[in-house]
Amino acid sequence: MHEQKQQLMNRLKTVEGHVRGVQRMVEDDAYCIDILKQTQAIQRALEKFNSLILANHLNGCVTTALRGEQPDERERVVHELLQVFDATNRLS
Repeated sequence: MHEQKQQLMNRLKTVEGHVRGVQRMVEDDAYCIDILKQTQAIQRALEKFNSLILANHLNGCVTTALRGEQPDERERVVHELLQVFDATNRLS
């Protein structure tokens, strides 16, 4: 668990570093394409972060709920995942 948390923290630090870099680029009137490349790097880092969070959730909370004896809890976690992916699809 500690290793997973460290991976997540490292991803967030990467995102933070990229965002600070973009702030400096905007302040310095950097070339637009260079800024776009950096914002794409931020998006990729966030996508990787989200993938790690989702994998942890599926391997922990969701697996436990699906194997459990409580149908309400199984329905809740499935509904929760569907909501997250529905929200994600609407953003695209």
